[in-house]
Amino acid sequence: MKFDDILKTIGEFGKYQKILYLLLCLVSVSAALHMVISVFLMGTPTHRCAIPGYPNDTYDIQSPSHEVLVSRLVPLSTDETLKYVQCELFARSYDGDDNSTKKVACSSWVYDTSVFINTFTSEHDIVCDDKLKTSHAQMIFFGGVLVGAIGLGSLSDIIGRKKTLYISFLLLLGSTLGVAWAPDFITFCVLRFLVGAACAGMFMTAFVIGMELVGPSKRVWAGIVIEYFFALGLVILGGVGYGFRQWKYTEIACAAPSAFFLLYWWFIPESPRWLISQGKIEEANKIIQKAAKVNKVTIPEKILSAESIEEPESGRLWHLFTSRVLLVRTLIIFFNWAVVSMVYYGLSLNTGNLGGDFYINFLLSGLVEFPAYTICLVLLDRVGRRILHAACMILGGVACIVTLFPMLYADESLQPITITLAMLGKVGAAAAFAVIYVWSAELYPTVVRNAGMGASSSCARIGGMIAPYIADLSKVIDGNLGRAVPLVVFGAASVVAGIMSLWLPETNNRDLPESLEDGRRFGKKKLSKKYEPKLDYDNKAFDSESGITNDTNGVNSGTKL
Repeated sequence: MKFDDILKTIGEFGKYQKILYLLLCLVSVSAALHMVISVFLMGTPTHRCAIPGYPNDTYDIQSPSHEVLVSRLVPLSTDETLKYVQCELFARSYDGDDNSTKKVACSSWVYDTSVFINTFTSEHDIVCDDKLKTSHAQMIFFGGVLVGAIGLGSLSDIIGRKKTLYISFLLLLGSTLGVAWAPDFITFCVLRFLVGAACAGMFMTAFVIGMELVGPSKRVWAGIVIEYFFALGLVILGGVGYGFRQWKYTEIACAAPSAFFLLYWWFIPESPRWLISQGKIEEANKIIQKAAKVNKVTIPEKILSAESIEEPESGRLWHLFTSRVLLVRTLIIFFNWAVVSMVYYGLSLNTGNLGGDFYINFLLSGLVEFPAYTICLVLLDRVGRRILHAACMILGGVACIVTLFPMLYADESLQPITITLAMLGKVGAAAAFAVIYVWSAELYPTVVRNAGMGASSSCARIGGMIAPYIADLSKVIDGNLGRAVPLVVFGAASVVAGIMSLWLPETNNRDLPESLEDGRRFGKKKLSKKYEPKLDYDNKAFDSESGITNDTNGVNSGTKL
């Protein structure tokens, strides 16, 4: 007897599952706060060299005499996006006839406080020769996400989902609070690495518990709805950042609510699927009985027995490379996961380069995800995975590329066009992120689905590690071109990935591949319909643990993280 059959008996998404699902969705809100908080922690305010021997120097002009001094010693920038040269001073005296045009590098700076009162970057002067350290710090964070997914994912298979979730909560609370008091760049990076690992373990494990408690006809719906809470986290982060504008207070405000999750030990049960896989039938029975009671369903007292559980067939990742058809499809899937993650996080990190009000732009980047996920819920089974994913990637990518023209050739009055196009790109990336999970889970044959999804998820995290360097290209390319290049790169990659995805077969209303041979033949001939296009269907890609849990490497297969 499959566990999914038991779920159908007690209720696939009854009151018991709804309560737990809501609690687990709150974890997604917290994860979102920390995944992109670096735009507030590591933001680089507009700056110029501090005037030597002028102890009360500020970026804003204080008086006529201060204005004269700044004009004499600080060169004006040839970059149309900046007023002053940021890293050099004229080698001149305060007064006199010395009008030398020789420039010298400076070692201290003053910062514009109109957007941020302070950031870790401005507090530690991580600018000029050190400016790429901010990209390194963000890459290290996403490296932590990758390591956390593998390490904590493996741990969840060994000690259980509940214990791993709680360890992630403790790690998150300690590391996020530690970040607020990081005394130097190295300590900051180490702590952010741990935050990334905790976010991955927390979100991943919560997602898996939620999916393992929900019946097969509701899993695609549940997997997309949890993304709404991630978007809500981005909106909340924008409000917190705007309210404090100081990196330490923003970090503490986002870290403190994590203490609430420590109460989850008494509310969130262990995953019955994991208990069954470990032979702990009695413990699983107790949870199932409790769920049935809350759902007001009567079931036999011993609905589970060791003899009644069917073991799912499994395979290895390398099996996906044993034929040309599977190899090509797998590489296309890997590339799409990497690109959609790179574009999604890259556009989030690139908010400050769009022009206009930074906080409004960030708020919009969170709000546009709500219609993106709604598009998925409405169209996923109406137009199919292939067309929807390709359309989101290509149209979103084109929108990003087109931003080149208003950025380079239009004045500030057309800035809303740039922002609108960038937000359309974010809609495409967010929607494609939701679709690729469902689609790729259906494309992989059942015997290698878990391994394939785990590897795909790893590719997504590699894309996340690349994203900060592309988003920060404006630091090495001057002017409006520097602001436009990241969007063009994200857009071009998205278009290429979207076009490549058209080589993958449609899975909507199709019998899904079970064996490797099914995978090789899948899409080559017309297959019979299995169900009518609606969201509450019995999707065979999610019919067993292999579709929603971790692979042997412990990499989660169904989340942004």
